[in-house]
Amino acid sequence: MFTFDLQNLWAGIVAFAVLAYVILDGFDLGVGILFPTAKSTSERDLMMNSVAPIWDGNETWLVLGGGGLLAAFPLAYSVVLPALYAPIIAMLVGLILRGVAFEFRWRTERGKFLWDCSFFLGSLVAATAQGVALGALVQGIPVANRAYAGGWWNWLTPFSLLTGVAVVIGYVLLGSTWLNMKTTNALQARMRQFAKWATLGLLVLIGLVSLWTPFLQPVYYARWLTWPAMIYTMLVPVLVLFCAWSILGGLKLERDAKPFIAALGLFVFTFVGLGISFYPYIVPPFLTIHEAAAPPESLKFLLPGVLVLVPIIIAYTAYSYWVFRGKIDSAHGYH
Repeated sequence: MFTFDLQNLWAGIVAFAVLAYVILDGFDLGVGILFPTAKSTSERDLMMNSVAPIWDGNETWLVLGGGGLLAAFPLAYSVVLPALYAPIIAMLVGLILRGVAFEFRWRTERGKFLWDCSFFLGSLVAATAQGVALGALVQGIPVANRAYAGGWWNWLTPFSLLTGVAVVIGYVLLGSTWLNMKTTNALQARMRQFAKWATLGLLVLIGLVSLWTPFLQPVYYARWLTWPAMIYTMLVPVLVLFCAWSILGGLKLERDAKPFIAALGLFVFTFVGLGISFYPYIVPPFLTIHEAAAPPESLKFLLPGVLVLVPIIIAYTAYSYWVFRGKIDSAHGYH
């Protein structure tokens, strides 16, 4: 049963940071994955300009999530990193590639196609690596004597590959609904079509992952497929379906903001589903939140800084989105 204490509070802070990163950086990774679908250089410029003012701020949440995990749950950090070195390094390389592409593609004409490719490949690699890492964590990380007890390739399984594909399609959905909101004319119409197919594809993938997950660990099965727990947990798929219906309805009515907001809701509720499966574990199925947490004195010492820092990050993030609200056009660019 859930109890309010410092360990659970910190778990909530880290979970919030991870969720904020996924839904905020997810759409600009999706824009990068969709980059090859642009019909012209001007369309590619528009796509990049739609996220250029905010993409690096979105990644602040990744730093907060990783730093929070290290500070508040050092044992979990020391177990998860060795288990997921390969996908984490791949993610970081992908993020570096796309970050460099933002700057360099505006400074060259002859080599612009190289940076266009870097933007696309960096986004695709980062998204895939995040999905694979998620799948590896969900399926369970072996722990012995408070250390990672698996091999180099434990992260690579059919389930982790499935979650990798699911995250990529999910980011395509976020990216296409973002571009539907930020662009006009032919590009907007094409993004609406991509968003429809991405919604349907993601529903199928969420269904496959959801059917597979309860059979990975006994605790997952107990949460989702036993009575009376399933009375509460079944609300999550209902809310996911409602969000998908809202996305498709908004696209059909040619709404700008509704599909994107509903896509964010879909991610939030799938994240809630993960939380239902995981709690009270932070490294399933061996380390609970309380077992992996730093000493209470450390958690108390760190808490005031986070309680000041997080509202500041939320405030400047909201302000940046407000400043750069509305449609993007060729007259307003990053260069």
